[in-house]
Amino acid sequence: MDKSLLINILKNQVTPALGCTEPGAVAYAVARAKEILGTEVSKLTIEVDKNILKNGMSVGIPGTNEHGIVFAAALSLVIGKSEYVLEVLKDVDDKSINKALEIVKKDIIKLNLNENISGLYIRVDAEGNVEKSTVIIKNAHSRIVFESKNNNVLFDNTAPVGIQSTNKQNSGNEIKYEIKNYSIDDLILFAGECPIEELDFIKTGIEMNMRIANVGLTENTGVGMGDYFYKNATDVFSMAKAYTAAASEARMSGYPLPVMSSAGSGNHGLVAIIPIAFIGNKKNLPEEKIIRAVALSHLVTIFVKVHLGALSPVCGCGVAAGVGCAAGLTFLLDGSSKQIKSSINNMVAGISGMLCDGAKLGCSYKLSISVDAAVDASEMALKNIFIPDDNGILGDTPEKTIMNLAHVSNIGMKNTDGVILEVMLNKC
Repeated sequence: MDKSLLINILKNQVTPALGCTEPGAVAYAVARAKEILGTEVSKLTIEVDKNILKNGMSVGIPGTNEHGIVFAAALSLVIGKSEYVLEVLKDVDDKSINKALEIVKKDIIKLNLNENISGLYIRVDAEGNVEKSTVIIKNAHSRIVFESKNNNVLFDNTAPVGIQSTNKQNSGNEIKYEIKNYSIDDLILFAGECPIEELDFIKTGIEMNMRIANVGLTENTGVGMGDYFYKNATDVFSMAKAYTAAASEARMSGYPLPVMSSAGSGNHGLVAIIPIAFIGNKKNLPEEKIIRAVALSHLVTIFVKVHLGALSPVCGCGVAAGVGCAAGLTFLLDGSSKQIKSSINNMVAGISGMLCDGAKLGCSYKLSISVDAAVDASEMALKNIFIPDDNGILGDTPEKTIMNLAHVSNIGMKNTDGVILEVMLNKC
């Protein structure tokens, strides 16, 4: 087993993100297009797939009271720096907000839906008086695959997913697909045996996500879900649920703190990290054990996501990060390999039907449900309660279960995103 490759996958997929990753990814593309253009942007055309549009419609933009993709793009024209990647808007202040609002009023930004494309897709065309630039992101939130200026191609890296990139700036973004070459047993073994010094960055993510959870519980950042769960918590597990919901509320409302993401999503990172870290600390478990459990949670989350795709009709916070969390919790509480794998099947058996209807404050409730389910799935497995593999879409291994889940989502629910978006747009 190549442990160094798994370390590199983790480092590639566990990265800081400021605000929701969908408008953040658009802002990243806008910043790069602006930099290539080199002059003032007089017209900006943005084309996205249905999932980017769905997830970017209602979510707060960090450090502001504004929402949505168009404002994020306008703010990126003012302060966006592509070197910050998914923290592209971190230099926001009142002056830049006012300038961005002026740009929105000028109506120079056009946001279009590409109904025919599948998978994550963002295209930004920026125009000046005579100059023009194009940037395309595809299949991962920070994976720029195409850049041009005045119709001269600067690079074109539109090879199919899974083929190693030759572009030095973006070659790391496809490394995540290598995780398909590992089994869940491999991931469990890695989490237990990897030199702990190689996992220092996992500790950074724990600290980052617990920081925003504390903010969510001490400041009025949402509608009060985290506070509600906190006041009604009766044990360490329900407290972990409250902290996770509070962190998501703060993030979805646009609080200007970064979170550590997992598999391309900040909310995935909250579910993958916070319950394990909180429960481990409250039970006075060794820090090393907590770090290793969180590492496994991330790895299982990534494993599920590479099968599901970057964005899907089902809620990744439940069926990816929630699954990772269940596995990590079982590892944390000294579960055997069989129990860890069974917690994955238990989790999928219960939460596979949760739909994704865009990023918004309500995601905080879905995160809390995911934590609840992950705790139950783990506790059942630890007591050797295993949902039989002849039930529904479950397979006789966790790998087969995950592939079955992906098949239902990617094939069986092919039109679901379009219908959800139609409802959202007509409602608005």
